Formats: sequence, structure tokens, C-alpha cells
Amino acid sequence: MSSRTASSSGPATDCRLLRGKDGTLSAYARADGGIARWTEQRPGGPDWTGPDLIAVPDSTHLTLAQGPDAYVHLLSRRSDARGVTIMHATQYQTGRPFGPWHSLGNHHKDPELARTFGAPAAAVGSDGRVHVFVRNAGRGISMRKQGKTGKWEGWKDLKGAKVLDGAPAAVALADRVELLAPADKQVLRWCQEKPDGDFVQAEPAAARAAAGSVTGVRTGDDRATYYWCDPGAGVVAHRPGSDDLDLGGEPDGGPVAALRTPIEGYDCTVLAFRARNGRPTLAACPTEGEADGLWWTETGEPALGAPALAVDAAGRVVLAAIAEDGTLRVARQKSEPGLALAAWTRA
Repeated sequence: MSSRTASSSGPATDCRLLRGKDGTLSAYARADGGIARWTEQRPGGPDWTGPDLIAVPDSTHLTLAQGPDAYVHLLSRRSDARGVTIMHATQYQTGRPFGPWHSLGNHHKDPELARTFGAPAAAVGSDGRVHVFVRNAGRGISMRKQGKTGKWEGWKDLKGAKVLDGAPAAVALADRVELLAPADKQVLRWCQEKPDGDFVQAEPAAARAAAGSVTGVRTGDDRATYYWCDPGAGVVAHRPGSDDLDLGGEPDGGPVAALRTPIEGYDCTVLAFRARNGRPTLAACPTEGEADGLWWTETGEPALGAPALAVDAAGRVVLAAIAEDGTLRVARQKSEPGLALAAWTRA
């Protein structure tokens, strides 16, 4: 195994866990000079290869998105002497190198305004087209997406105001894409009224969401539920058109991981975050049944950043996090009723 680890200095190192077309999981985390990737040697594990370093020069922010074709899209905010540019690369096969970098440019032509361009968020529609969203100089949202031929369309201003610094949350629904962005004392939402339609700003919701903490997951045929950290409370569940629900917990303000999966034959949503003491924390509830209550359980050692969730080839929930020594730690669901996890292992 390589001695390379995820970055143990600087900002928190959040983990992402994605499943490829062949059923193997890959874990990704920010590392010095780019992003570190671990990959299961076979579907369902338990052994892993890596970490392999994917070089991402001059990057200040990174995000990943995956579509129905299982391709992994890597978006980077690159800042160098020439200015700030959003870059895009694609991984077509699990564990293989990413393709070449392509520049998506910047919505702003003025160099000073361009440097205020924020962290990218991305979602891949059901048709495989990538949508990229970035906070702009006016503290609204700029968007760029792939056209029907795969060629990138130009940047569009979706308007909005007082959006907080940090990546918003983009979610692919049945045939549309939605975006939710924390702003001053409210959250803003944009949605497509029809497939491949223009993005329309919905009525803002009065709420406090920590910048960069929002995660969305599809919980209905054409409906998403969003989860975030309230700076003065715990985790909040938000479904457009319904009252927000305070789910408690003691998150550190980082991203909330969300996963929808069957547990004992029931449609459930699993949530995880990094607690204030650094430990990964887990809970589950019936999908869209947060009002029935859920119970947070701390597990494992303190982590550098937010944990990640996925389902492996055997149908087990997998929780992954980057330990304080920069190595990947993994816990899998036991073969028994409920959501009990087996002992954590080092990849």
C-alpha cells in the first residue's frame, strides 16, 4: 500500500464514497496536490488498493458528481496567476485515471470579479448531462451545463442574493435538476419546471443553514429532501412545501451525508455527520419519516472531516471517514437486523 494519505493539515478533509458500474466502491478525499482515491479490490471488499493521487494543480475547492452511467465527474476551482477557472474531468471506469482536464472558464470577465467565483457544485441529470453551479460576484448563482450533444453551453445567471460562501447542494431527480443554496437567514432553491427547462427560483424558505453543510437526496419520484446543519442547533430536514424538522444531534457544521436504501425491506434514509468531538455519527429513519424520530449514534475514531455513505455490492451500508492520521477507515453493516455496524477497519 502506498504511504500517501489524505491531507492532515489545513481545512477538514471530507470523504466521498461512490460505487462504480462493476460494483466496487471508491473513496475520495482531498490530499496535498490533488485528491486521494482508494478502490475496493473486488465488489463487496474487504480489501482496498491505493491511495492513488489524482493531481489537481492550483485547486482551492473540489467536488465530485456521479450520473446513472456511473461515470465520476471531478470539478475543481483552480486559482493561479492567470485567474480563477472551473475545471472538469471525467473518470469512465472504476479505479482508472481521469480523462483530460477541460476548462469551463468563469462567468466574470473582469479579473477582480472573477476571483470571487466560489466553490462549484454539480449534479448529473438522468440523461447523463452535467450541471455546474457556482456562487458569483453578486452573491447569486451562475450555472453552466452540457448540451444535448455533450458540448458545454455558456454560463447563465440564475440570480439570487446573499448566497453564503461554500458549495450549494445540487440534486438530480427523475428528469430534472434542483439546487438549494444557504443564504443570509434563508435558503434559496432553483428548479426546472420541465425536463431540460430553464431554472426558476422558488419561494425562499426562512431558515439558517451553515455554509457548505447542505446535502440533498431524492426521496420521491420527483422530490428531494435536504439536510443541513443549523449553526445554533442540530441537523435539519427540509422538504419543499413542508415544515422543517429539527433532527437534533451535535454536528460540527460540515456536510451531512445522506443515503436512501432498503433496510430489512423498508425504504429508509441513512444520515451521517462529523460530531463536534470529531467522531462520525449515524442515524436512520423511514424515508420521509423523520417526524417519527431518529437516534444518533457515535462510532469509530475522530475523523478529519465529514464521513461518507454508500451501499456495497452485497447490499450493505458502508460508512467511511478519513482518520486523523490521514488514512481511510471503513465500517460495514452487519448481517443482522437493523443498522448495526461491524468493527472499523483501515483500508
